[in-house]
Amino acid sequence: MFHFLTNPPPFLHAYRVYAYTMSTLAGRTAIVITVSDRSHAGQQPDLSGPNVAALLTAAGAQVLDVLVVPDDLEPLADTLRSTAPRASLLITTGGTGLSPRDNTPEATLRICQRLVPGIPELIRQDGLRDTPFAALGRGICGVCGSTLVLNLPGNPTGATTSLNAVLHLLPHALDLLAGQTQHDPTGTLK
Repeated sequence: MFHFLTNPPPFLHAYRVYAYTMSTLAGRTAIVITVSDRSHAGQQPDLSGPNVAALLTAAGAQVLDVLVVPDDLEPLADTLRSTAPRASLLITTGGTGLSPRDNTPEATLRICQRLVPGIPELIRQDGLRDTPFAALGRGICGVCGSTLVLNLPGNPTGATTSLNAVLHLLPHALDLLAGQTQHDPTGTLK
């Protein structure tokens, strides 16, 4: 089912031409990586990765893999670097806090050529509706080759609500990364 905003208020002007549907990621590939020492060691189950994968699948993406890796910086950067070319969307969950072992943003910075700061800004802004601690999240979003790399919090609820906050932006971002940049005179993406 498509939902069109045909006469939005001025602050929603940018959305007037977009249709939102649960299949917006149809034809896209994704990989989800949970970054957690405890889950990797088998000390706690990984709930965030499967929840994120389920949400992506419901949105139409083909989830190629769900991995669990420890928080070690260099091996994490290597995993991100080797995994990114396999999918158009690479989502991590975990390792975005302030503890000394939270290395996901630093590993992501090592592989990305460009940053997309608006996406994590929106995630933090949306998260503040639920918890003041959202401002402590250090997740980033960037581009590695033609892959969009997005860091989400490790908390299962935080991961899914964060993804939901930006899910509507991902199809357009992935289109742009795939070279689909032609616009018609009305401003809609062709």
